[in-house]
Amino acid sequence: MNKTFLQIAVLSGALSVILGAFGAHGLKQIVDENGLKIFETAVRYQFYHVFALALTGVLYKEFGSKYLYYAGWMFIIGMIFFSGSLYVLTYKTAANVSGLNWVGLITPIGGVFLIMGWICLAFAVSAKKAKNQ
Repeated sequence: MNKTFLQIAVLSGALSVILGAFGAHGLKQIVDENGLKIFETAVRYQFYHVFALALTGVLYKEFGSKYLYYAGWMFIIGMIFFSGSLYVLTYKTAANVSGLNWVGLITPIGGVFLIMGWICLAFAVSAKKAKNQ
């Protein structure tokens, strides 16, 4: 078990619920439909990857692979870059901030990190048998 990954997963899960509630109740009055869709995508992908990160932390006990370590950090970085950039874009719209157009370029980089996390996770579980087998 990797305690760091589990701690970050539960904190990120709580943050996902908080942000999702804000999006459902408060954000509708501040941004247009497109901005709301961007925000919902950020929350959804963050929440999906909370489970991926938690799974990675739990599997670490059984497989203890460097690939799981890499997967966990790829998920964390991916959530920060992917969801974080979408949150910033929503803020930019809500606060009518000029500039920050470059933030949209970070989103696909975050997506690549998330994909690499899943690939590392696949390598980890296929490269080594569980300790109990």
